[in-house]
Amino acid sequence: MSTPHSSSTSSAPHRATPPQIPQSLTLAAPTASSASPSSSSASGMRDAAEDGSDSPPSQMSEDDPGGGGGGGDRWEPDLRGGNGRWAPPDQVLENVLESVLEFLTAARDRNAASLVCRSWYRAEAQTRRELFIGNCYAVSPLRAVERFGGLRSVVLKGKPRFADFSLVPYGWGAYVSPWVAALGPAYPRLERICLKRMTVSDDDLALVAKSFPLFRELALVCCDGFSTLGLAVIAERCRHLRMLDLIEDYVEDEDDELVDWISKFPESNTSLESLVFDCVSVPFNFEALEALVARSPALRRLRVNHHVSVEQLRRLMARAPQLTHFGTGAFRSEAAPGGGLSVTELATSFAASKSIICLSGFRDVNPEYLPAIYPVCAKLTSLNFSFASLTTEELKPVIRNCINLRTLWVLDTVGDEGLRAVADTCSDLRELRVFPLDASEDSEGSVSDVGLQAISEGCRKLESILYFCQRMTNAAVIAMSKNCPDLVVFRLCIMGRHRPDWITGEPMDDGFGAIVMNCKKLTRLSVSGLLTDKAFAYIGKYGKLIKTLSVAFAGNSDMSLQYIFEGCTKLQKLEVRDSPFSDKGLLSGMNYFYNMRFLWMNSCRLTMRGCKDVAQQMQNLVVEVIKDHSDDEGEAEIVDKLYLYRSLAGPRNDAPPFVTLL
Repeated sequence: MSTPHSSSTSSAPHRATPPQIPQSLTLAAPTASSASPSSSSASGMRDAAEDGSDSPPSQMSEDDPGGGGGGGDRWEPDLRGGNGRWAPPDQVLENVLESVLEFLTAARDRNAASLVCRSWYRAEAQTRRELFIGNCYAVSPLRAVERFGGLRSVVLKGKPRFADFSLVPYGWGAYVSPWVAALGPAYPRLERICLKRMTVSDDDLALVAKSFPLFRELALVCCDGFSTLGLAVIAERCRHLRMLDLIEDYVEDEDDELVDWISKFPESNTSLESLVFDCVSVPFNFEALEALVARSPALRRLRVNHHVSVEQLRRLMARAPQLTHFGTGAFRSEAAPGGGLSVTELATSFAASKSIICLSGFRDVNPEYLPAIYPVCAKLTSLNFSFASLTTEELKPVIRNCINLRTLWVLDTVGDEGLRAVADTCSDLRELRVFPLDASEDSEGSVSDVGLQAISEGCRKLESILYFCQRMTNAAVIAMSKNCPDLVVFRLCIMGRHRPDWITGEPMDDGFGAIVMNCKKLTRLSVSGLLTDKAFAYIGKYGKLIKTLSVAFAGNSDMSLQYIFEGCTKLQKLEVRDSPFSDKGLLSGMNYFYNMRFLWMNSCRLTMRGCKDVAQQMQNLVVEVIKDHSDDEGEAEIVDKLYLYRSLAGPRNDAPPFVTLL
């Protein structure tokens, strides 16, 4: 990197006195004097969603045992003692409290309730039905099952988010095996498991199917390690299954090891509501899928892989006209030229599917078939073209029919003119993601500041944007901050390193400064381009609600990190890559690490000495130093990757050789 060299130091700033770990970070019952609802934001075990701690637990149907926050067979208080006499007043109050807490579903409210006093702590633990753990190494499985007695749903996250960019080496960890082994005996009535960035084996899936006889929902997001054999076990043995969602997973199958997993769903299973397997790249038994869809009247969401042709797609739509979310697979014909399904025939099938509000797929799209989706466009609220390299001319006719669109994902091949068409039509748009067809730093992107400014002028209700580009200006970003003040998520990824405003040549400081000043609801921010300490001073001063911050190729001194740590008081997750920050910048966060979920830094100027200083002074944090190559020998002074996170369980015992736990 062509950046000024920052001097390294292992001495922490004078204000960085190691704090005592907050009570809210422990699973021990709080005392009445030390507990306070206001400290719930630092709770060590959150059941909140990733981007907001107010999100309620996932909805369960009213007739399901233990659904949601406590529906179904809700526990009834017994106001008498075991011998038939009336219970003491304290026990009566605790019984009543448990009944009241059954109706408390907001995660933040539950966290606050658990910190009031010992009796509230016990009552909340017994009535909690959904548990969210944002880092599978933050707490041991045993400690979790000892505290919570009646869980019906568990959400677990594993690898750091930068694993999505291949920055976490293969074999790093995040194995789900110890969790499944602990959950089985503790929660025989568990109904739902959602895993993200976890390593899941076929044996793990078999144990899930064996341990939970009432199991209903399995979601695997960005997971790896399993094959169609494990999917077959889930399909065959989980007889109450209503959701199987496989999203951006890597399914490890050789051609000679494929299992016909779709046909393993028992004929008695008619309760399926969601089946997503567009990431499973291997062929499957289409006739078995068609039969499964036909006997599943409650099926609302179906996303198939690229082995499904438009002819087969039409057959599925005829079997399930009730679908609301539909993934189209390849969206091309398998027939010889001139002998395939006509556009009119396919359009007739879409016209008959009157419930579709979300379309995705288009993994190998033939643009000639795009007019077939016109009949449903006016009803669409979500459209995902992120696998379809459509041109401006191919996108425009589709978008002009999507007047009610709220979510749109596209590739940058649509160009600035395509985005202008979106701005002219989709005034109600709330989320936009523009992905690069070529993510390399020296690629020629097709979208720029022109497209961003057009979106800001036409889509003023926008709340979330992810925008990859090569050229950007401060003026366009400032315009977005003024035109879209309701932005909660702003992720601008300028792919080239240290790219300035391409018109003025100035740093992008004023643009990002305007975003944090004018967008008062902002909780997630990604910055890139040529940025100086001035931009981070803006972020620290005005980004008071930011919980997740990603920094790439930015900053010019360690003051940037200090501004962030001192100013962003609600910061939970900080990700930094390819930036000139040294030990001094790392140590400036010593007073703040306990309040964060994690810190990730790679390709910066950290040394082993600075990382050891953090580990020695903050005993309740886990400090991992990760080598780029597993065959590197010895201890290098320069740190490739640093992963720092708080944990009640201490250092993990499954670290591979290329991970050093300090």
